[in-house]
Amino acid sequence: MANANNSEQVKPLAPAEYHLRSDYEDPAMSGGKLTLQHRRRCLQCFGCVTALLLVAVVIIIVIATVFHVKNPSIRMNSVTIQRLEFLNNGSVRSSGDENVTLLADVSVKNPNYNSFKYGNTTTSIYYGGVVVGEGHIPQGQAKARRTLRMNVTVHLNPEKFLTVPSLRSDILSRSLNMSSYTRIDGKIKLLKIFKKSVVLKMNCSIIYNISSQAVQQECRGQALLV
Repeated sequence: MANANNSEQVKPLAPAEYHLRSDYEDPAMSGGKLTLQHRRRCLQCFGCVTALLLVAVVIIIVIATVFHVKNPSIRMNSVTIQRLEFLNNGSVRSSGDENVTLLADVSVKNPNYNSFKYGNTTTSIYYGGVVVGEGHIPQGQAKARRTLRMNVTVHLNPEKFLTVPSLRSDILSRSLNMSSYTRIDGKIKLLKIFKKSVVLKMNCSIIYNISSQAVQQECRGQALLV
């Protein structure tokens, strides 16, 4: 009986309750948060680096565009000679007291993003190696990415033609072979700080038909960066 009573009095212990501390974090959950934060930081860093690279590329392109100087070009569009007449005996006759003039339509093309400024310019006309006329172009500028057209007036001296030995034979052939030379010295200013000197040269061969007074020209331009 005693054993039976003792067995009834012995009761199994209740299982111990498992309590988590308030400052305890599951290692698996903690590792997941760290990985997410690390990814966010990597994406932010990658975005900043990409933005900086894009800004640097844009700056390089702008600087290269602004500082890259392209050669301006010069062109003779047309030539007209007014009031130049020759007699059969080889003398020169002008209409009335008016001056004999050569009108030249010249254009300067500036492909740069900066203006091309030039000083006073002279155009010389040659016949038989003799300077028979000169015209002057005042200083000016060809704006950025624009073409400047100029009308150049050259006053020809009829007396200078008479000094050329081949004049009589040229009158008989009804054709005069002349030439012109133009030189333009200018500068291209970069960012209002740096300057690049440019020299434009143009040589033209001019054929004047005495009968029709028509003019044909063939020109060659050259640009030099100094």
